[in-house]
Amino acid sequence: MKITCLGAGYVGGPTMAMIAAKCPDIEVTVVDPNESRIAAWNSERLPVYEPGLDEIVREARGRNLHFKTDIKEAIRSGDIIFVCVGTPTKTYGVGAGRAADLRYIESAARMIAEVAEKPKIIVEKSTIPVKTAEALLTILRSNSRHGNFQVLSNPEFLAEGTAIADLQKPDRILIGGERTPEGDAAVETLAGIYARWIPRERILTTNLWSSELSKLVANAFLAQRISSINSISALCEATGADVEEVAHAIGTDSRIGPKFLRASVGFGGSCFQKDILNLVYLCQHFALPEVAAYWESVVRMNDWQKSRFTRQIVQSLFNTVSGKRIATLGFAFKKDTNDTRESPAIQIVRGLIEENADVVVYDPEVPADAIRRDVLGEGRTDDRLQVADSALEAARGAHALVVLTEWDEFRDLDFAAIYKGMHKPAFVFDGRNILPRAKLQEMGFRVFAIGKCPPIP
Repeated sequence: MKITCLGAGYVGGPTMAMIAAKCPDIEVTVVDPNESRIAAWNSERLPVYEPGLDEIVREARGRNLHFKTDIKEAIRSGDIIFVCVGTPTKTYGVGAGRAADLRYIESAARMIAEVAEKPKIIVEKSTIPVKTAEALLTILRSNSRHGNFQVLSNPEFLAEGTAIADLQKPDRILIGGERTPEGDAAVETLAGIYARWIPRERILTTNLWSSELSKLVANAFLAQRISSINSISALCEATGADVEEVAHAIGTDSRIGPKFLRASVGFGGSCFQKDILNLVYLCQHFALPEVAAYWESVVRMNDWQKSRFTRQIVQSLFNTVSGKRIATLGFAFKKDTNDTRESPAIQIVRGLIEENADVVVYDPEVPADAIRRDVLGEGRTDDRLQVADSALEAARGAHALVVLTEWDEFRDLDFAAIYKGMHKPAFVFDGRNILPRAKLQEMGFRVFAIGKCPPIP
């Protein structure tokens, strides 16, 4: 059996590496038109940072895992084609700002139809709106003279930073297919691959539409929990309650549970906001305005939390940060990944620069050019944005230390040395509630933490 994956990003690369490692008898080829990305997958420094990924790739690469740019040949030879291309939110036309942009999905379908010379199973791995499989089937069956296709929905439920663990021991694998003998056979073929290392009871099968919608709804529910606890964090600060104590108290209720109740500067990543906005667009399309408004409020609350945190920084520094050095620790949207898509750090750093602050960013995995591109735009520079090689360098001469990503190394920095090198009063704004607050206050820091009582002036 041969598997081809279209797309060498955060989903396609790790997923195919795991399949290749667990199924050494299956040839797995990952293809992408981006030559530099493929070169990176074939190098010692992978384009995706994920704990444990290097070992998995090294085990299988060159044996039965291949990274190439020859897309057409890989499609011709593949028995199963995974579609892992981008589905960003549309920035133009009907549904702009909400609907998923499916141009890359359609391009992939048309290329498959053009070059396929035998029956193939097409697997939707990208996050897509419900009913996309119908469009894929229409394009494939209308444009191919040789292929007989079955389209399956197999959404990914990977959390960046723990993707390898999620692939090794997933909560569930979801596969949706047409309720026909041919569709059932295709579902069983894909299920049989995952069953090499995943217990059968964790492999769930549904119809196509249930599988497609389940991905959007899962991300919407998780994001809603984050926005809910973040809304309560503001109330905690106003009343003297501690958001972590409140979260623990409600999280012990078995009907609620503790996961995704960590207050922070807001959620980010490639999925949550995009998928909620897609869900909003679907609700509007099907004339459900109240449902659309409900889910849109989750995104609004997330944006408000980031703006509230930025305002807190400015107000605490005597209502001006103009000309002040602000050391920002972390830029990725969460720890253990170099992904910056929709990272709260982008909006917060931009907001501080708009207030004329001098912002110095340190992140252990995000390259300097990616930070500048996300904040300023492609090819632009601004002297008010600098990138440091360490937390100590970023904090030297700073008026404030701002934690935006929960990297483990930030928990036990040499805060005595950092305090000595900062302007006084030295401020700390902990946007992830990971720092030893009491210890820092004893040193002389003025510490602001999400959902905690503000320090006494």
